Amino acid sequence: MTSQIDPKTTGLSWNFDNSYCQLPSFFFARQNPEPVRDPRLMIFNHSLSQELGISVSTAAEPSVALALGGNQIPTGAEPIAQAYAGHQFGHFAILGDGRAILLGEHLSPSGKRVDVQLKGSGQTPYSRRGDGRAALGPMLREYIISEAMQALGIPTTRSLAVVATGQPVYRETALPGAVLTRIAASHIRVGTFAYAATQGDQAQLQTLADYTWKRHYPECAEAENPYLCFLEAVMDRQASLIARWQQVGFIHGVMNTDNMSIAGETIDYGPCAFMDTYHADTVFSSIDQQGRYAYANQPLMAQWNLARFTEALLPLLHTDETEALALGRAAVYHFPERFQRYWLSGMRAKLGLFTEEASDQALIETLLRWMQNTAQDFTHTFRSLGSETLPSQPFFHDETFVAWHKEWQARLGRQPQTPEQVRAHMNAHNPAIIPRNARVEAALNAANETGDMSALHQLLEALRQPYLDLPQFADYQTPPPASAEPYRTFCGT
Repeated sequence: MTSQIDPKTTGLSWNFDNSYCQLPSFFFARQNPEPVRDPRLMIFNHSLSQELGISVSTAAEPSVALALGGNQIPTGAEPIAQAYAGHQFGHFAILGDGRAILLGEHLSPSGKRVDVQLKGSGQTPYSRRGDGRAALGPMLREYIISEAMQALGIPTTRSLAVVATGQPVYRETALPGAVLTRIAASHIRVGTFAYAATQGDQAQLQTLADYTWKRHYPECAEAENPYLCFLEAVMDRQASLIARWQQVGFIHGVMNTDNMSIAGETIDYGPCAFMDTYHADTVFSSIDQQGRYAYANQPLMAQWNLARFTEALLPLLHTDETEALALGRAAVYHFPERFQRYWLSGMRAKLGLFTEEASDQALIETLLRWMQNTAQDFTHTFRSLGSETLPSQPFFHDETFVAWHKEWQARLGRQPQTPEQVRAHMNAHNPAIIPRNARVEAALNAANETGDMSALHQLLEALRQPYLDLPQFADYQTPPPASAEPYRTFCGT
């Protein structure tokens, strides 16, 4: 049985100010996390805790594990499971937090409001025959990848801690269980609005929309049509976010509408991974048999998801249905232009281009085609281009590449920046280190099989400054050897 505790007991000085649970009860169910047998803190994010104003001492770790394992409820928390829907691989379903509990909203010393969620915390009214639990490996994967995204400067939810439960979870085999503490701007999703729209109750839909834009897009208060402003602001953030994914070779793996945050953060790190060898059709997720969420499809799927968001908002866009449809269609139609603008700007930076020319897109696409045709490593290729001299690998002497390189050098010559400025700009936009799949798997295997966290901690340290060439992490920059077996990732549910 969970119990309320004083913050002094846990060492976690939360400052809860819960607003989501003031919405109509239709949007959530009050639910405490289920206690676990033997909570043990596997990893704690001290830098994030300092940002949140809840830093704790090492001596407090046992009590922190009790709180973040779900055995004790911090004072001020109001635990709920959120309701939402989702288009899972295109098919609509009523969902909800089947294995997560939102403890509440914490206000940091700077006044920033964040959700504090326990993932893997037991069954809820939305569990749909699931066990409500999570395995240690997928929770540590989320910790690694979300921290890598943060270091890369890409909007993301954060991981505060992973607590081992001392209980097995059963998937294909018995696996060690864990609870992850996720920190997010909020957990409001496209699927939250799809869920509200299913009820046909415009008042509830409007209540949700008003709450969301006031929380995340307060500038819309000054707009003539705040709901259209809200829609376009979400479109813009998602266009920017997906462009950033593409620029570092990140593949989310399960871009269902319940996994698209209205706040514009990367959320729900399931079968995600970073691409090594470049190919536009790269898929890692074991459940994405048709490649719906392949690398090249991510912008298209973002637009598809946002079309569903637009459909949900239609009753609020205008009182006249025809006019509402026209406004919604225009917003969805212009999404590719938004995305292309962010993508092209980011890709220019990766190639050291400060100015704009009409031929830039063709220059970029020619390089990507060469990379795909010759099976080049995405991250290593771009980082190498920013070197003072190109490495001696044979592929950089390929006839097609040599012709492209000559064109690129001519393009650089038509802008005023010096070679040193160009290289600095490129190295600030092309990471030297990403969470390579082989490194991630090695760290997870060690943690799963023996509880050895040393490889994981070293990987996290290497990922902390991904744009720097630090000698002690040179091995983390090396592309892995080619493998005959395709890399596969799994959801963990």
